Amino acid sequence: MEVVTTKPFKASSNISEIVSKFAKVCKFRSIGVFPSENNAALVEESNDLTEEKEFVGVKIHPQPTEVASEDNGEAEIEKLFDIVSALKSAYVRLQEAHIPYNPKMIIAANKLVVAELEALCKIKRAYKEKQFTKAKSDSSRFALLRAKIELNERFLEELKFEVKAKNSEIMLLVEELRELDMGNSKLAEKVNQLSLERKSGGIYNITAFQKAFTATSKSIHDFAKPLISLMKASSWDLDLAAKSIEEEAVYSKRSHKKYAFEAYIGRRMFSGMTLEGYNVDDVMRFDNPIDALIEDPESDFAKFCGKKYLLAVHPMMEASFFGNLDHRMFVLSGKHPRTPFYQIFARMAKWVWVLQGIGGSLDPKAKAFAVNRGSKFSDVYMESVEEDKEGGFLSVEGEPMHRVEFMVMPGFKIGDTLLKSRVYLS
Repeated sequence: MEVVTTKPFKASSNISEIVSKFAKVCKFRSIGVFPSENNAALVEESNDLTEEKEFVGVKIHPQPTEVASEDNGEAEIEKLFDIVSALKSAYVRLQEAHIPYNPKMIIAANKLVVAELEALCKIKRAYKEKQFTKAKSDSSRFALLRAKIELNERFLEELKFEVKAKNSEIMLLVEELRELDMGNSKLAEKVNQLSLERKSGGIYNITAFQKAFTATSKSIHDFAKPLISLMKASSWDLDLAAKSIEEEAVYSKRSHKKYAFEAYIGRRMFSGMTLEGYNVDDVMRFDNPIDALIEDPESDFAKFCGKKYLLAVHPMMEASFFGNLDHRMFVLSGKHPRTPFYQIFARMAKWVWVLQGIGGSLDPKAKAFAVNRGSKFSDVYMESVEEDKEGGFLSVEGEPMHRVEFMVMPGFKIGDTLLKSRVYLS
C-alpha cells in the first residue's frame, strides 16, 4: 500500500471542514465494509475524494486518508476539550484573583476567560452549522460527542452567568478604585501645597500645636518681664506707657497693666502672620534658638527673627535701655547678638515661628482670629488672663456680664479644633 503524506492540520481550521472530511471518510469506509454495493457508488465516492484532494492539495488514497482524517478529527476534539480545560483554569484564576483582592490580576484573568470563551464559541458555531447526524457509521461516537458538547454548553452558560456577575463586580470595584484615586490626588495636591520637606520624625499633630500655643503665650509673658524691668530702670512712666498702648483700658489692679505690654508684644509678633506650613524641625532640635541662628544665619527663621526684633523693639526703646543701638545694628547686618535680652527675644520668636509652621502644616485653611475691644465675653472663643473673683458688670437680667478691654493673644482655628483667644476683661 502506498504511504500518503498529508499536510499537518492547522489550528485555525474550521471545525466544519474537519466534520466534512470525517463524514466522507466514513462513507468510504462503508463502501469497504459492504462490498455488495455497486461500482458506481465506488466511482462516485472516488470522485468526491478527488474533489477533496484538489481542495486540500494532497494525493488521496482510500485507506491511509481514512486514518489521517480520523487523527485530525480527534485532534480537533482534543483541542475543544483543551479549550474547555483552559477555560476552567482561567475561571479558577479569576476566582483566586479576588482573594486577596488584586485588580490587575482580576483584569488579566478576565481577559483570559473571555479569550477562551470566544475560542469555544467559535468551535460551537462551526459545529452547529454542520449535520453530524448524516454519518451512518460510528453513530455511538457522535452521540457521545454531542452529549459532551451539550454538557460543555451547559457549563459554558453557567460560566457566562458567573463571568457576567464577576464583570459587574469588577465594574463596581473599578469605580471604587477611581474614586480612591481621585481622593488620593486631592490629598497629594494638599501635600504639595504645604511644600514641606520633613524628616522622618517631623510629623505634626494638633497636640503639638496646642503645646506650641501654650509655649508661645508663656514666651511673650517671659519677654514682657525684662522689658518692663528695663523700662523701670530707664525711668519710664509705666502708667503713661500702658496708656499709650491701650488708651481707654480700665484695670481692676495697677499690676494688671503688665497685660497691656504683653498685648503690645503679641501684636508686633503676630503682625502680618500667615499660617503657611513649613518644616520647623531644624529650629526645634536646638534648645537655644541662638544656636540655630548662628548655624544658619540666612535661614527663614533667622530672617523672621531679625524682622520681628526691629518691629518689636523701637530704636528709642533700645537706646534708653542700653545707651546705644548695638543690638539693632547687629541685626541689620544679618547677625544675632548673644546678649541675655536678645536670647529671651529669640526664644519668643522661635515659638511664634513654630506655632505658624505647625498650624499651616496641619490645615492649609487654618486661621487666627482676633477679639475687638468691647466684645461680650464668650468662654467658647475666649479665656481670661485673670481669674474672675470680683464679678463684672451686670446685664439687664442681673447676670454677670464681662466685656473685653483688649486682646492679649489671638486665638486659632485648626480644622475642628479651637484654641481660645486670651483677653483682659473689664
